[in-house]
Amino acid sequence: MSSAHPTPSTPPARRLPLAGVLRLGRPSEIWFKPALSVVAAIAPPAFTLLALGRLDLVMYAMAGSLCALYAHNRPYAARARVLVWVVLGMLGGVGVALVAASLTGSAVVLVTVGALLAAAQKVLCDATRVGPPGNVVLTFVSSASLFAPQTLAQVPGHLALAAATGAWAWLVCMAPALVRPHGPERRAAAAALKAAAGYADTGGIGEGHARARAAGYAAVQAAWQSLLSTSAPSRTRRALERLVVRAEVALAAPTQAEAGRLRAWAGSLRGTGPVPEAGLPRAAADELLGVAAARPLWSRLGPLTPLAARTALGCALAGYASLALGIGRPYWALVTAASLYQANIALTWSRAVQRVVGNVVGVLVFLAVVPLAHLGPAALVLCCLAFSFGAEVLISRNYWLGSVCVTPMALLVTEFAGYQEAGTLMAERVVDTVVGALVGFVAAVAVTNRRAGDRVERALAAADRAREHTARLLAEPDPEPMALESARRGLAVALSDLRATADAAAGEWWQRALPQERVVLAEQSGHRTLAATARRQGLLPDRDPATETEDARP
Repeated sequence: MSSAHPTPSTPPARRLPLAGVLRLGRPSEIWFKPALSVVAAIAPPAFTLLALGRLDLVMYAMAGSLCALYAHNRPYAARARVLVWVVLGMLGGVGVALVAASLTGSAVVLVTVGALLAAAQKVLCDATRVGPPGNVVLTFVSSASLFAPQTLAQVPGHLALAAATGAWAWLVCMAPALVRPHGPERRAAAAALKAAAGYADTGGIGEGHARARAAGYAAVQAAWQSLLSTSAPSRTRRALERLVVRAEVALAAPTQAEAGRLRAWAGSLRGTGPVPEAGLPRAAADELLGVAAARPLWSRLGPLTPLAARTALGCALAGYASLALGIGRPYWALVTAASLYQANIALTWSRAVQRVVGNVVGVLVFLAVVPLAHLGPAALVLCCLAFSFGAEVLISRNYWLGSVCVTPMALLVTEFAGYQEAGTLMAERVVDTVVGALVGFVAAVAVTNRRAGDRVERALAAADRAREHTARLLAEPDPEPMALESARRGLAVALSDLRATADAAAGEWWQRALPQERVVLAEQSGHRTLAATARRQGLLPDRDPATETEDARP
């Protein structure tokens, strides 16, 4: 690694972006899975309660049903475990909320409990990387439960209903395994191949090549984690592993990759047809396995301390501000604040703008739909199902667009216990949204994350160590194949972590300047070493040994 330490030029504070915040992106490739799953999870319990004349219990039923939104990108064996923990986490949050609601009528105390729950849910969801929709749904469910009239005698029954619908949501999410048992792994491998093809299109030097390379390595890492979370190796998994190796090779040497072939392989992974056999240059390469890249859970908790503090403080202050304004549902402001907190200040600001715009438009949609919803209880249930489906269809395009459906759905849920005056409901929602967004963002700015720069330094050191270890193995006359493969994968993971850490820190405020040039130098030398390693493994055409040694140097 170069010993040069260029003078950093990153300013301590940055302008808040507006351009592109509301721009629509491409929809998720699996948008229909959470959309259909949540409808299938909500509809049977809701219509059952409708038939029993107990729509007032729909809120507790939806607590479990909304767990169907999670883990759709996980292989089924891993999905089963993750969903169990999601359901248990939901029950834990709802249980604490219901007990608190039954023991005290103090709104200040309830807001405080809700803020602490929101912070815990944020940290656990981020540390475990549970994926979308993250902590927001759990916080919405537990916060709403805090302000539901409750007695201790009712708590077991309400929790039992939530547990039953959570079990139904688990079955709904696991049902596709009967038709396409390797679907998630195939999608993860296809995403890695397409990302590698995108980087190959740049030739490693074209416009946007650094961003394409980072996206490629992130997709490859996600593919390995998906494959390694499955059970015993199968023929399908081994074939998918070889395809992911092909994606890695393309990232190491984009000028020698065939983008068209990579995309063709990715396209062939759709459906349930056979996985294409991607022959590798050496037989030994067939034995290459992914190296587990996930860090222990405890090591991911420390960096989340500022996020936990921001969430607890922002949610509490937002709830208190709503109470001070006389709003009857302070949990709306609390949930708004909880939904804002992202990896850094810049992303948090973007989410705040998206949340306010989406909620305001959503209130207008509610105004248009409320006459239809008030036609009868069945119409109310059908409207909620339609908005829950629409939210999942649209939210992957941009968060604000999904909020256009989430907002009227949340407003309609409050009417299961009885119809309310639409004007008052809409005004309270808008005020709580604005209050929650403003107070939540101020809390994010107030709670600084000065350790972001330290994490960049640690990521730089880790990347240097990984590169030097790989280079030492390359210098040996006959390195052990699995040791070399492990070193190559470890270096790829270290470089991916370095880029993610640097990007997160770049959007943070009130910190010392970041060593951006050192990061670029570390990435350049690391990727040269990756290319030399792939060549040494026989995954790339041979080159002159002197050139190969030069590639491995910083």
